[in-house]
Amino acid sequence: MNLLTCAKTLLKCLEDLGVEYIFGYPGGAAINMFDALVDSPIQLILARHEQGATHMADGYARASGRVGVVLVTSGPGALNTVTGIMTAKMDSVPLLVISGQTNSRHLGSDAFQETDVFGVTMPIVKHSYLILNPDEITDIIYEAHKIATSGRPGPVLIDIPKDISGKMVSYDPNQFKVAIKKKILRQTLTQEQMAQADHMLDLIGRSQRPLLLVGHGALLSGASQEVRMFAEKLSVPVTNTLLAKGAFSENHPLSLGMLGMHGNAYANYATTRCDLILSIGSRFDDRIAGNAHKFCPLAKKLHIDIDPGEIGKVITPDAFVCGDAKVILEYMVERCRMLAIDPWLKELNDYREKHPLVASTGDPLQASQVMSWLHQLTEGKAVVTTDVGQHQMWAAQFYLAERPDHWITSGGAGTMGYGLSAAIGAQLAKPGSLVISISGDGGFQMAQAELATAAINSLPIKIFIIDNRCLGMVRQWQELFFDNRESGIELEGNPDFVLLAKSYGIKGFYLDRSEDCQRVLEEALAYKDGPCLIHVAVDRQENVFPMVPAGSSAEEIVLSPPTVTLEKPTGST
Repeated sequence: MNLLTCAKTLLKCLEDLGVEYIFGYPGGAAINMFDALVDSPIQLILARHEQGATHMADGYARASGRVGVVLVTSGPGALNTVTGIMTAKMDSVPLLVISGQTNSRHLGSDAFQETDVFGVTMPIVKHSYLILNPDEITDIIYEAHKIATSGRPGPVLIDIPKDISGKMVSYDPNQFKVAIKKKILRQTLTQEQMAQADHMLDLIGRSQRPLLLVGHGALLSGASQEVRMFAEKLSVPVTNTLLAKGAFSENHPLSLGMLGMHGNAYANYATTRCDLILSIGSRFDDRIAGNAHKFCPLAKKLHIDIDPGEIGKVITPDAFVCGDAKVILEYMVERCRMLAIDPWLKELNDYREKHPLVASTGDPLQASQVMSWLHQLTEGKAVVTTDVGQHQMWAAQFYLAERPDHWITSGGAGTMGYGLSAAIGAQLAKPGSLVISISGDGGFQMAQAELATAAINSLPIKIFIIDNRCLGMVRQWQELFFDNRESGIELEGNPDFVLLAKSYGIKGFYLDRSEDCQRVLEEALAYKDGPCLIHVAVDRQENVFPMVPAGSSAEEIVLSPPTVTLEKPTGST
């Protein structure tokens, strides 16, 4: 039994949980905790902005499968994490966000940098704590970690007043280690779950045109192997959501690739023709379902999800099992049988041949061509993080993912500024891996200060800026749906990104011609002395196709540039 400050006890607990890094930015209300870091083996990654720190922790968590930890001060420091917390909540990423707070005696008095971060973040966390009794710190850290990482993962906030973090508490390392090492019993299915799974297998066995929809939940449960075994044993085609790239190899013969707004034409076509669809960890969000009333109009809908709140929220299933996808699929793999669906597979292959996904080529340089070359040169083995916008969709289309935890992007929140910071976290999680950050010129400038973080830590990230000198996705919508009335999309005053990189001591490359694409990419990928930045100047007018307009059904997919202005969509960009 030791007497330590609450702050040092906090760090000891995190050490015992195996935390390697804390991503953060200091301030007065958190100074006790930053002081405790001096004597801790946990490495502080000092970001240049609290939002960046939260995205770094997010990228680390997704790449490692472990919890990401953030430490910031009160008021504006804590509030700057809100976008990152929301990003993690939407995509079910386990984070512990620890914020300093004004002294407990000043709570509610509008003290300097006091903000009710507990209340502000309540809708976007799994759970929140305001610690007013320092003796509770050990139990709360253990409980918060368990909440963040169990079931459907997500962020947990711990708000600690400055005077509380400085008080002395009793720390018993043995008690804490016993708590975290309690044997976790392997999950087993209940009789009800087995009966529900058997019912789904019966429906699948009767189908002639079945389809598996693999969502992010399959990745979170570690069910990639089970998904492959299930698909191969059934010989059933598989499509995946944006966040589930890599849960099932997109190079597998049964893979139809990504579904949804900018998904493959043949994947979307499959939803219009299938007579049964089984969602494994996908929540049928609007980017997939579009018009929910017209989604898979001929199909029985089956759903596996760990979160009971997702069952029936968007699509009312004909059958479902609520539970861990890995455990459920293990049960179903043992009991399923191959389906005689050769005509269905041929129909899909015919459509794949009729509407292949092909990158544009020529000059001005096309962004889709760059993504295609990048995939080819890396053989699809890199860990890829992206920002949000056109470049994200081109990357998703042409950088095929073969393995889990190698595709990291903001899905539900659509957060610009995510890519570079997430890449820093991912590189720390996978120090021996090739990590590629892909951003647009808009999103990159929301996070460009984190170049310093990458440089100082000598992280060998390949930082791609796809520069079309505008907010490309908004421009595309304005062109297609608003008579090309451009508003607020010009990014005048972009810096010279190569010179900007140089100012941080980072090697820069410039690419603007298709004939130079292979050479420049090879040089950048071969660069080993820390991070490098590749400024890719591309055609301003290139658009992302296919496209299912927001709020529309897959039958309304737009395969190529239309000749007339389209009807304004009912959904968001």
